[in-house]
Amino acid sequence: MIERLNIIKEKYDELNKELLNPETLKDIKKTKELSKEVSELEETVKCYEKYKKVEEDIEAAKEMAKDPEMGEFAKEELVSLEEEKNKLSNELEILLIPKDPNDGKNVIVEIRGAAGGDEANIFAGDLYRMYLKYAEKEGWKVEPITEEYSEGGGFSLVSFMIKGKNVYSKMKYESGAHRVQRVPVTETQGRVHTSTATVLAMPEAEDLDFELDMSEVRIDITRSSGCGGQGVNTTDSAVRATHIPTGIIVYCQVGRSQIQNKEMALKTLKTRLYDLKQREKEEKEGAERRSKIGTGDRSEKIRTYNYPQNRVTDHRIGFTLMQLDRVMEGELSPIIEALITEDQKRKLAGE
Repeated sequence: MIERLNIIKEKYDELNKELLNPETLKDIKKTKELSKEVSELEETVKCYEKYKKVEEDIEAAKEMAKDPEMGEFAKEELVSLEEEKNKLSNELEILLIPKDPNDGKNVIVEIRGAAGGDEANIFAGDLYRMYLKYAEKEGWKVEPITEEYSEGGGFSLVSFMIKGKNVYSKMKYESGAHRVQRVPVTETQGRVHTSTATVLAMPEAEDLDFELDMSEVRIDITRSSGCGGQGVNTTDSAVRATHIPTGIIVYCQVGRSQIQNKEMALKTLKTRLYDLKQREKEEKEGAERRSKIGTGDRSEKIRTYNYPQNRVTDHRIGFTLMQLDRVMEGELSPIIEALITEDQKRKLAGE
């Protein structure tokens, strides 16, 4: 482990040195790439520096323990320092797990009402609200992209971008089918129904990741359709972007202008294509995707929200929380943290 950490520290120092080179600073693309690499290594290097400092302090305390007057104090200090060393060693083990290169990115999320008619669309709206509340608690910013309202309430499709620090590292666990069990508003007999909504959380494609060939994209301008004073323009400002080779269509109507909608539609299209490329790559590499907790297939049932029992269960790790009311108010952290912990455990075990 120490050998690997020394190599990382050397690389980190070299990259910082190169970033100070005036020739490098002239090249914006290269500067961006180097800054990104430095940022990815920084947490590990800082933790390693703390670890080395604790090791030095342990040696100093051992020397102090030989002094009859300072012996007792030094022994107490040694116990505390050894605990700190073990804690930092565990942190470093986790930091050395190969990182998902997308973890630091913003995400584009799509939620669709699936099985269950109106109730599925209402639940899609509930999930949207849950993510808005969660993003607020995390200090992230949300930008709407598409809102296709359902007559019975909620959304048949809602998509949005979440911007902030390491958004994808947490939101990637949300992809898949979310199942709700409750008595729908339309149910007269008081029976519990089961409905589903699907969530797809994709890392935002950056210029360095993917270049969109505009000759393969058709842009259509259409009229935005609002819903009962939702504040959507009813002018010719909505934009539909179609990627001709794959048939992927992206629609954006939430922006106040055609320019805003076109920009967001192209950003979403680029992200959809990048996500497709990532999935194809993983399929070629074998069963890696099947062993992952995050970035699951949209059809995979990942979580059940049981309203009568105030229970939420994540099926991937068998995690149950009897606080559904709080989860729907954006208290998603306990579930996300449990998923991250299990993911790290599996990676450390080499699964």
